[in-house]
Amino acid sequence: MPTSPVLLGFLSQGAWIALAAILVAFVGALVLLVTKVLYVCQPNQVLIFSGLSTHVGNERRGYRIIRGGRALRVPLFERVDRMDLTNMIIEVGVKNAYSKGGIPLSVAGIANIKVPGEEPLLNNTLERFLGMSRAAIMKIARDTLEGNLRGVLATLTPEQVNQDKEQFAAKLAAEAEHDLNILGLVLDTLKIQNVSDDVGYLDAIGRQRSAQIRCQALIAEAAAQAEAAERKWYNTMNAEVSKYEAEIEIARKDNERRIANATTQRGAMIAREEADVQAEVAQATAELQMQEARIEQTRLRLQADLIQPAEARRREAEEAAKGEAAKIVEQGQATARVLADIGATYAEDGALGRDVLLLQKVVPVLARLSGTMGSLKVDRLTLLGHGAAGSSLAGSLVGMSEQIKAATGIDVSQMLRDRAQDPGPPATVPPPEA
Repeated sequence: MPTSPVLLGFLSQGAWIALAAILVAFVGALVLLVTKVLYVCQPNQVLIFSGLSTHVGNERRGYRIIRGGRALRVPLFERVDRMDLTNMIIEVGVKNAYSKGGIPLSVAGIANIKVPGEEPLLNNTLERFLGMSRAAIMKIARDTLEGNLRGVLATLTPEQVNQDKEQFAAKLAAEAEHDLNILGLVLDTLKIQNVSDDVGYLDAIGRQRSAQIRCQALIAEAAAQAEAAERKWYNTMNAEVSKYEAEIEIARKDNERRIANATTQRGAMIAREEADVQAEVAQATAELQMQEARIEQTRLRLQADLIQPAEARRREAEEAAKGEAAKIVEQGQATARVLADIGATYAEDGALGRDVLLLQKVVPVLARLSGTMGSLKVDRLTLLGHGAAGSSLAGSLVGMSEQIKAATGIDVSQMLRDRAQDPGPPATVPPPEA
């Protein structure tokens, strides 16, 4: 069956309207659902979502805590409770509470407490006060504070309670804070407003104090009058003392003037004597300088005439001695070298060296023997041997003579000829050094 355009337009418009209505209903339902499950927490509140288990560190809890902000509640599984964190002002008072000493006192004060906003104290609060009204919480806190107040009063005397309320309040706060923390509450401030008693003990203390004050005032007045009288006579005494001191000062000035005149005259005499002494000192100083100049002149003359020539002779003698010592040292070194060479030669020649050494020992003996010969004239010295052995002995003697001449500088044959030609006294030949 064909459909007209008008009908199609009407159906399309109705579909759009239905779709819009469905969309609006869905958005409304969504907003309603969100308002039911979305919770916003104010800064002075705390939200407790209980029903589902959560893990905090190693601890498992059946609730979660939200302070400030927002959170979603799981429908059908979680329940939400609110706790107010604002201060709770509590009036604290006790009647006829016995203090130390058995005196009943009445104390009135005011305290500010609140629910803590941080863990772990908040956990204690939730375990004890979740679902309770603020009035019930205030009642429990008031009863706790009054119990602490009675306990503190029992440790203090009425005088201590009345005289230092700040110390009393501090002690009470320290006592109550522990108990309130166990309950999950925080004590902000605690002030004591009034302390009284029904037996007139504090009034008696006040009258006693007033009497003490009046007594102290009378004592102070009497002390002031005595001090004024003492000051008066003290001033009179000072005036008299000042007068006598002035007279003493006048006499002292007069004495000082006379002393000054005598001192001036004495100074003039001393100056004159000092001038004479200084003149004599100057003359003696001039004489001393002249004598010192003469001493210096004599010292320089002696230096030029005696000391310097003696010093020159000493230096000349030292140089001569050094020359002689150097000569002796050189001769000794030369002799040592010659002896070293002779020793080496003896060591190289072997048996011939020993013969030369024996001949060197025989030389002084020969010199003495030749001295006893007198005018004996030797034209020729011939050494005879026996066969080949004689020739060997002659050769050995000639060789030894040459070695002695080379080693010691002594010509044996020449010395024998000289001794034969010169009949003089026998010469003494020093023995050769070993």
